[in-house]
Amino acid sequence: MLEVKHLRTLAVLRDTGSLTSTATQLCLTQSALSHQLKDLEQRIGAPLFLRKTRPVRFTAEGQVLLKLADNVLPRLAQAETELAALKEDAQGRLHMAIECHSCFQWLMPALKEYKISWPLVTLDFSSGFGFEPLPALAGGELDLVITSDIAPRSEIHYEALFDFEMRLVLADTHPLAKKKRIEPEDLAGETLLTYPVQRQRMDVIKHFLQPAGIEPVNFKSADNTLMLIQMVTAGLGVAALPNWAISEFSRQGLVVDRPLGKGLWRRLFAAVRNQEAQRPYLQAFFSTARNQCHTHLEGIKRV
Repeated sequence: MLEVKHLRTLAVLRDTGSLTSTATQLCLTQSALSHQLKDLEQRIGAPLFLRKTRPVRFTAEGQVLLKLADNVLPRLAQAETELAALKEDAQGRLHMAIECHSCFQWLMPALKEYKISWPLVTLDFSSGFGFEPLPALAGGELDLVITSDIAPRSEIHYEALFDFEMRLVLADTHPLAKKKRIEPEDLAGETLLTYPVQRQRMDVIKHFLQPAGIEPVNFKSADNTLMLIQMVTAGLGVAALPNWAISEFSRQGLVVDRPLGKGLWRRLFAAVRNQEAQRPYLQAFFSTARNQCHTHLEGIKRV
């Protein structure tokens, strides 16, 4: 019986006070406007306003429809705004940096699933090794950073994904393999094998060795987890890696792993710009990442 165009026409007629101004604002001819109003009055079965009054005076029936217009039109405008935002998000950009190559173990399957529901989001990657990713995120060069190294900033939102344990990985012939757990001083004479990350950002350095004033005798780096494991088995050093990244290698007997102290637990986050954290395509990424991790990774904890 009623259409949105009818409500808009009546609202404009009230605001302008004349049929001529209403026709101009709605980009209608006077004839088309008159036809629309007469058609609506026929549907209602009553006149909606008094002709030849200036400004236009509405009847009781017209007042009812104006009240409806005041209720419906703002809500419709809000819905249109939200739909436009969703359309924009559906075509958004997700340029991310990953500070730990181990994350690719769960990130690639998560992104494959994510792309099914968000095919128009543009994905891109940076390693996060050769530069400071959080300033790049705040500056708009990146859209998301996977990290366990929080640097509180007012413009950054940290979305918790899961908790994991850092464990020391050793060759089964290494003397430290005989110990039930590793203390900081045990690593004073060791070569520490790491990803090519700045030392102050390494969990094992920042949260295990530095508080005890211990520095390994040497460092060597490798770009991926498999290479680190191979270097460990070759006796080139020891490595501190996430429990979920080494579980399969330990199960195969390629390496042994030991807790660092009473257990060095860390939390992995997806960092995004604060004002964008509630965007649907980012919320969908957070949810997909959590589901993938809790389904496929061993030894992690929900947050």
